[in-house]
Amino acid sequence: MTLALDRLHDEPLTPADTGLPARAAGLTARAFLATAPTLDEFWTPLTVLDRAALDHNATTVQRWASGAGLELMPHGKTTMAPQLWALQLDRGASGLTLATPGQLRTARAFGADRLMLANALVAPAALAWLAGELADSGFRFHCWVDSIETVEAMERGLAPLPSLPRPIEVLVELGGAGGRTGARSLADALALARRVVASPVLRLAGVAGYEGALAHDRSTAGLAAVRGYLEAMLELRGGLAELVDEAAPLIVTAGGSAYPDLVAEVFAPAIAATTASGRPGRWILRSGASLVHDEGFYHGISPLDAELVPAMRGYARVVSRPEPGLALLDGGRRDFPFDEGLPRPLSVSAELGDAVARPIPGTEVTAVNDQHAFLRGEALPLGVGEVVALGLSHPCTAFDKRRWLPVVEHAGSTRVVDLVRTFF
Repeated sequence: MTLALDRLHDEPLTPADTGLPARAAGLTARAFLATAPTLDEFWTPLTVLDRAALDHNATTVQRWASGAGLELMPHGKTTMAPQLWALQLDRGASGLTLATPGQLRTARAFGADRLMLANALVAPAALAWLAGELADSGFRFHCWVDSIETVEAMERGLAPLPSLPRPIEVLVELGGAGGRTGARSLADALALARRVVASPVLRLAGVAGYEGALAHDRSTAGLAAVRGYLEAMLELRGGLAELVDEAAPLIVTAGGSAYPDLVAEVFAPAIAATTASGRPGRWILRSGASLVHDEGFYHGISPLDAELVPAMRGYARVVSRPEPGLALLDGGRRDFPFDEGLPRPLSVSAELGDAVARPIPGTEVTAVNDQHAFLRGEALPLGVGEVVALGLSHPCTAFDKRRWLPVVEHAGSTRVVDLVRTFF
């Protein structure tokens, strides 16, 4: 699958594009990049991507998934950046996962033709749009259902349409007590699967779930909860195998940014058994955060942390030193992710992109307001106007803050070699 990206660099940049130099306004992204911009021209607060780290992570995650017998359909909602989707597709990802109908439409606008919606699709307008897309015989699509009510809502939404080019392929989502969506028991999930089989507009294609909703750490209890859930997914797959055409490979898909090792471990015997039986299935990992990684939540929980490299960094400027031990930075919750850990101060320099940066040990960001971060420490060796480099946590809430994100060649470089466009 090749995405149509050329037009992105032909978009004009405007004064409303936060963080970009003033001189970029009126130029296309392509023309601006041709002027060899450097980071010192950009305005804080700013989030910067590292191309070498992105390339490394895309290769690492794909190699790991393939080695475990898993397909990779990365969750595109993490970045909503077609340029970064294309990077993973070029490395071997078999498709993309999205979370909302609007995200699906964005992906289709760039030519994506193998898509999974990790959610239910029940809005009549979105179902009508999907029906039109299914007329493209090369388009492969799956969505999730977690209740008979969901199936009935889909059927109602599709009923006014003159025809459906082909049935919508759906995966039965298994949930867990205290989790998010998903059927709450195997019995409910199997009853739902039978209802899907009876539907004239749906086709049963497999099992889906998100193990990350059941744990938030690597404690013994957390790992046990995730492992038990993945085992239940396999049990559900066994029940579904009796309901579908033997020639159709059943899909089993899990999330996997935080617990890919458990997904691989639990699924491994089933992957081997189905392969040996001559009826292999499709085993899909949807890890989205692994491409960017981070210096917070995923740094602390991912089993691939030693192999992955943080590919995003924040920059904010000191705008106030109102009292000893406190500095206020010009970036806050509107600028940097904060829901899975606050930004972490790494170094300070006289200017953005300055090659000479000083470490600032013993400091921490203790709070963020909309547009300020509170940097505290007993000794703060920095002054008003200096720029603090910040390690960020949780890629899923980092990209929605900017329409364009500058990309440098590698850590330590100041030349901006690309602009990544997001669509939120």
